[in-house]
Amino acid sequence: MTPTSFATTRLVRAPRERVFAAWTTPDSLKKWWGPGPVTCPEAHIDLREGGAYRIANTEIDGSIIWISGEFEEVKAPERLVYTWNVSTVPGAATLVTIEFRVHPDGTEIALRHDRFTDEAVRAMHGQGWEAILDKLVPALETDAA
Repeated sequence: MTPTSFATTRLVRAPRERVFAAWTTPDSLKKWWGPGPVTCPEAHIDLREGGAYRIANTEIDGSIIWISGEFEEVKAPERLVYTWNVSTVPGAATLVTIEFRVHPDGTEIALRHDRFTDEAVRAMHGQGWEAILDKLVPALETDAA
């Protein structure tokens, strides 16, 4: 893996249709999105190729960081590819690719985030993605119980 990319996988004990919907439905996304104590009070998603999204991350201090971009590929419930802009990180958009793979125990999420030009920014995003997935997995597994 080059310094311009981050990749991770995570197993969720839920059908991929539910996992995909949790990732792409504003009301569902607001329940679990955000690393650690960060919350998501607002999410707007136009789920189609060329459609835009905008997600609010409320930090512990009450400040809001906006994440936004455009969907380049939408293949429900298998794959999403979208650009990624963070209001506090200057520079060109990066690219997120997520595959929702059928697994005997549920769904494997394979996430890849590309086009970082700075290793520190890549590392920060990697920590954020791991923390976000740490919240998604129990949210979906609890809902399934």
